[in-house]
Amino acid sequence: MARGPSSQKRAADRRKRRRLADAVAERLGERYDHPTWAGPRVDAVSELVLTILSQNTADTNSFRAFTALRDRYASWDQVLAAATDELEEVIRPGGLAPTKSKRIQHVLAEVHSATDGTWDLSFLGEWPLLEAREWLTSLPGIGRKTAAIILLFNFGRPQLPVDTHVHRVASRLGMLPPRTSLERAHDLLEEVLEPAEMYPFHVELIRHGRDTCRAPRPICGLCPMTDVCAYYVQAARGRAPMAPILKALPDPDAPPRFHDELIHGWMPPE
Repeated sequence: MARGPSSQKRAADRRKRRRLADAVAERLGERYDHPTWAGPRVDAVSELVLTILSQNTADTNSFRAFTALRDRYASWDQVLAAATDELEEVIRPGGLAPTKSKRIQHVLAEVHSATDGTWDLSFLGEWPLLEAREWLTSLPGIGRKTAAIILLFNFGRPQLPVDTHVHRVASRLGMLPPRTSLERAHDLLEEVLEPAEMYPFHVELIRHGRDTCRAPRPICGLCPMTDVCAYYVQAARGRAPMAPILKALPDPDAPPRFHDELIHGWMPPE
């Protein structure tokens, strides 16, 4: 019978993840201005709908679809009562509209029932954390990442959304074993982060994944983490790809990009 990792191995892996989390907090925190949660960017129902619209599409497309939805319907009751094919046409700019229109209405029906039509999800900030997460993940099409987004961004609760950027950067650093699933990644990262660290860690890894630790080739020459990065060991030996340093670095005084505005907890742009 195959045995799992020994308790000593698990403890050593946990200490390694904690050391790397400290390096992220110090080095990436300095690079990205130590972001802090500044309160909800939108109400929780809007966050749910926006997150559904953002699945498998670019941020600008999902926001375009969200804006079109709010322009067309004055309330969530109207969205819920709309003909599904009509809603599908409204949100078409966000992609996968046939799937997302049905999912949005299914989720809204559950929220309407749970809140007696008030659309008030404030109980998610009051329930025990695991109960709140389980309620969210019971909704159609809502997984661990979306539940973590709602709990962290709307209520400041200690959950870490692991998207593709967070997963990629954490994996390259060596914080996650090879081929770690997204579900497992949530557990492994959350167990070594303090509650107050989860928001900045999420934001810093997203920023770093977009600016430097890109897919498929990271710009290792701009990274402050190379001395502790497992990927860089392989890249420096020519066993993993890395990109050359850009000839022109990004303008530090440029206005925030759309996604940066969202992840810093600001309201979406008009």
